[in-house]
Order: sequence, then C-alpha cells, then structure tokens
Amino acid sequence: MLQADPFEHAKCETRAAELAVVVPTFNERENIIPFLERIEAALPGVVWEAVFVDDDSRDGTPEIITQRCRADPRIRILRRIGRRGLSSAVVEGILSTSAPYVAVIDADMQHDERLLMRMLHGLRRGEADLAVGTRYAGDGGVGDWDYRRKTISWVATRLSALVMKADLSDPMSGFFMIRRQAFDGSLRQLSKQGYKILLDIVASAPKPLRIKEYPYIFRLRKHGESKLDALVSLEYLMLLLDKMFGGWIPPRFILFMAIGGLGVFVHMAVLTVLLKVERTPFIAAQSAATVVAMTFNFFLNNMLTYRDRRLKGFRPLLGGLLSFYLVCSLGAVSNVGIANFMFSQNYSWWVSGIAGILVGAVWNYAASSIFTWRNS
Repeated sequence: MLQADPFEHAKCETRAAELAVVVPTFNERENIIPFLERIEAALPGVVWEAVFVDDDSRDGTPEIITQRCRADPRIRILRRIGRRGLSSAVVEGILSTSAPYVAVIDADMQHDERLLMRMLHGLRRGEADLAVGTRYAGDGGVGDWDYRRKTISWVATRLSALVMKADLSDPMSGFFMIRRQAFDGSLRQLSKQGYKILLDIVASAPKPLRIKEYPYIFRLRKHGESKLDALVSLEYLMLLLDKMFGGWIPPRFILFMAIGGLGVFVHMAVLTVLLKVERTPFIAAQSAATVVAMTFNFFLNNMLTYRDRRLKGFRPLLGGLLSFYLVCSLGAVSNVGIANFMFSQNYSWWVSGIAGILVGAVWNYAASSIFTWRNS
C-alpha cells in the first residue's frame, strides 16, 4: 500500500538531474503512482527527474501527475492540447530537459525499469551512444502476445532495414536511453511520425550510432488500455516513406494523393449509378458525384492523412468540410486553367491533362493543410 509520501526525501534535492525519464501518457491514471514507485526503486543514488508529456488525457491522469509535481520537484508535466502523437511527445519531453542522459519509457509498466541503472552505467562509461531495451535478443521476449501481434512486429522489424543505419534487433522498441549529444545530432532530421521514435532517431543520425542492447521480457499491461490501433501501421509506413523520400516528397502528400485516387473511383461509381440507374441528367449527376467524392476525401483525410490534426465535433467538422469544398473547387479551376493553357501551347492532350491534375493536387494539398487542417 502506498505510504504517505514515498518521495518525501527528494523535496530538498536541488542538484541538476543527471538522468531525465521522459514518459508519454494518454489515459494512464491508475499507472502513475506505481510507475513512480518503480522508478524510485530502480534508480538509487541517481539524481533523476521524470517528465510526463500528456496528450490531453481525460481520465484524470494530468491531475494525478500534478499532485506528484507539487510533492516532488523531480516530477514535471507537459500538457499538450490539440495535438497528439507519441514521437512528437517524446521529442518535446527531451527538449524540455537539460539532463545529459535521457530515458524513454512507457507509463504502463510493460517495460522493465530495472534496466535503467545498467543502461545509465553503460552510457556513463562511454560504451554506447544509445542503450536499447530489446525483446528480440538474448533472454528477451514479447510475453503473451498473440500470433497477429507477433507477425505485425516481425514484418515491421524487417521493413525497418530499408532506412536503418545501424544493427539493431528491436528498432520498434519504445524503451531506450540516449546521450544528449546523440539525440541532438538527429534532432533536425526527425520525422516525428507515429509511434516509433527510436527508429526515427537511429535513421536520422548523421553517422551510425554506437548501440548497446539490453534484453528484457515485455510485461502484460495491468491497468488501462493499449493505445495501439489499426492506424499505427499506416503511421509506421509514413515514417518509412519520410525517411526514404521525405527530402523530395512529403509522405503526407503521398497519402493525400492516394486518397484522391480512391476519390476518383467513388466519383465514377456515383456517376455511373446516377446516370445508368437513376437516369439523372449529366450535369446534376456530375455535380452530385463531385460533392460525394470531395466529402469522401475530406473524411478519409481527416482520419488518416491529418490524424495528428484531426477535426472533432460537429462545428469543427462542418467548418473543415466547407473549407475543403472551397479549396477543392479552386483546385478544379486551376486544374482546368493550366491544362487548357498548355494544350493551347501545342502540348499533347495527355501531357496537358497530367499537368493540370498535378497543379490541382498540389494546390489542394497545400491549401487544405493551411486552411482546413491548420496546426492548432
């Protein structure tokens, strides 16, 4: 049972932290106190601080953390309102501290916090730039994962070889410790896409990092629910695309274009039904198909392409939809105008058509990023 204040002795601590433990949270209310008890036990004699980065939890998590902040100066909280994402949360947490060593660990206690001291000793001795808790080397393991989750993890690990600059058995790990200088070297090249910040850091490093791995058994979650959903795989693919092509083509634009392609099929399906089945006049059918396709594109982009800026609630969604209609209407005008101009300059019809499509697509992407899904 929790004592009156297990961190009482730390209240007079004034030395700068040697180790910052960055903990991204979202609805982890029941895990906070036991998690801090474990961190306290795992780091005897170490001057540490815990930086919780909370993505607007609504279950009371920020309130619990704030209570601990008032009782223990080693504990801090960064609350993010209107944006979400594990990778960007970790980056903000690391940037908020000046500690020379930074650990990243989840609050759900599935990672083995007992490795933190060994990781810190390894970095202190200069054995590595990055210490990683691994489930796929030595005595490590994934516990009671089902076949589906094991398969997804295996595929993701193999795909990481496309962008990796180092030999790492568990690039999907969310449990690691890094030297400040190593993180700063990767900082400006980070994609901050999705959940796999470790892969992002390693792939963004200007030169291969020296890595030491520490095997552990992934634990079962005792409280709360997993934050991983079906869209995490999409975010992972976007991270890989950004690392491979981000210097030339933003992965968000690639996804925006792919959804636009699906919108073409929706448009043609609606147009076919209205013309062939309902016998609707062409102008009315084309207009209806256009509105349906734009609506389809808006909601799919809102769910996938701009997941980190997702519009929620009736009024934000309605306003976003109307602005998307306007943006796409102007895009259609630019599409036709550019295509017609090029065709008048004796370019072939297909070159003119493609040029119009590209100009319209770039306009739709750029303008909707600014006006429909602007950053909060």
